[in-house]
Amino acid sequence: MSDNTKKRPELLVPAGSLEVLKTAVRYGADAVYIGGEVFSLRAKAKNFSKEDMAEGIAYAHAHGAKVHVTANILAHNYDLAEARKYFAELKELGPDALIISDPGMFTLAKEICPEIEIHVSTQANNTNYETFLFWHRLGAKRVVTARELSLREIAEIRAHIPEDMEIESFVHGAMCISYSGRCLLSNYFTGRDANRGACTHPCRWKYAVMEETRPGEYLPVYENERGTYIFNSRDLCMIEYIPELVSAGIDSYKIEGRMKTALYVAMVARTYRKAIDFYMESEECYREHLDWLRTEIRKCTYRQYSTGFYFGKPDENGQIYDANTYIIEYIYLGQIEMIGDGRCRITQKNKFCVGDTIEIMKADGRDVQVQVLAMHNAEGEAVESCPHAGETIWLTLSEQPEVGDLLRMEGSR
Repeated sequence: MSDNTKKRPELLVPAGSLEVLKTAVRYGADAVYIGGEVFSLRAKAKNFSKEDMAEGIAYAHAHGAKVHVTANILAHNYDLAEARKYFAELKELGPDALIISDPGMFTLAKEICPEIEIHVSTQANNTNYETFLFWHRLGAKRVVTARELSLREIAEIRAHIPEDMEIESFVHGAMCISYSGRCLLSNYFTGRDANRGACTHPCRWKYAVMEETRPGEYLPVYENERGTYIFNSRDLCMIEYIPELVSAGIDSYKIEGRMKTALYVAMVARTYRKAIDFYMESEECYREHLDWLRTEIRKCTYRQYSTGFYFGKPDENGQIYDANTYIIEYIYLGQIEMIGDGRCRITQKNKFCVGDTIEIMKADGRDVQVQVLAMHNAEGEAVESCPHAGETIWLTLSEQPEVGDLLRMEGSR
């Protein structure tokens, strides 16, 4: 029997496109956060047109989920007139919350669409309970904690703020080397401003040292002789610490990654959905399933995992010195779009072949291994493989999937 004394946290999942939004909801998200075509800190994500946003909000609401829209740039004067128009559009669309970091943008949102909740972004450097109270007095419903806070500090914030004020914290995904994401490297090297949504991620690049009087002689930067990726942070993963997150009083568990694939979003959403549900059933149930949770979360693409700042400041082990690439255990093949005459249709994402053994990934936690028996292209011609991403492919599998299921395959190609 579940423990009804525990408050069930929200699982908040990123979506960079309408397809991914629907996948996130199907695979367990209580809420999704998305960016429009302007004022979002993921300018390189596909993001949502007005029409896609309307459809996404309608889909989420029909399935009992919420939609939060990011408008968290640090605005300049020339942004404000367009921001007014944007907030007027959002008022019509009716998302459940706006995620904002800039006080000017906050003021405009309160003026133009006061009926929509405002959540204060982690970009606002929210590190203490007086900051939370400041935003609460201005009308914020929720504040996202700075990445640099420990669980002890978050629990102390919880003890000092009103019960109806919500705390949101990142629990999984990439970590930024800069304090609360305030980075100037991208702007300096490429002219693309991380604080206006165009980060090129120079923290993942390889660096060397050059002595002033010896131009062109590049000296490698060694740290304990492990390599030169000196700004390359490990990814955050808190799947093993759901009880601690609940005890700290965090209301919403946020997954990072609005530029991720549908497969990544589905895998992370499903795993955290199960973790939360297991824990809400009982702590014993959660701990019985920990091995499965650990295994599942490592099937996602990831850089080596850490717990970030939650248990104290990271030491040198919080960085990855020898590479900047992801660990990839599964590749994304496609999502079931239609079923008919014993076949299923996908838009193919990566190459696979007739005869391959692949997995049907289901929202309820099951993974069904099947064999690819036949493959036909959009013209109905039998093919042995699908080498070109974006092809429409009809598959005959050894077991029939359902619309919305994802197909994946071990290894990389």
